Amino acid sequence: MRSLLLGLILAAGPLAPAALAADPSRVGTVDTTFRMLGRNDRIVVERYDDPRVDGVSCYVSRAETGGVKGTFGLATDPNRFSIACRATGHVTIKGQLPDQENVFGAAASWLFKEIRVTRMMDAEKHVLVYVVWSTQTLSTGGSAFNSVSAVPLDER
Repeated sequence: MRSLLLGLILAAGPLAPAALAADPSRVGTVDTTFRMLGRNDRIVVERYDDPRVDGVSCYVSRAETGGVKGTFGLATDPNRFSIACRATGHVTIKGQLPDQENVFGAAASWLFKEIRVTRMMDAEKHVLVYVVWSTQTLSTGGSAFNSVSAVPLDER
């Protein structure tokens, strides 16, 4: 019954956070907090393949709020995430890369909040640097939560 209800909600479209992600592949989930009503709180792990760099995949883990609000896509997910980017094949850059570019984005709430991954080039060390961050900082005016990962480019 619960999975049928969740399926109907996700099919509804704009309220479903995962439907707004830029082609992620869901690796899996881990339930963290039991909720009596609605789905449980969980950690979601998704893979994003860099669209402009063949052979690089980023794995992002993020917290999703459950309960009734989370089930209906109305909850604001916490700013808790981590990233690990790896060379999953021969690393090949397609064309010219800018020094910095937003490469992935996923909605983290039904209103205004998005988790983004930005790619930066460390030309001196010949490394691609990926940082995951949120478009919304702490409500107390604090710093944005973030996590960073790096992928070395093949020497030529």
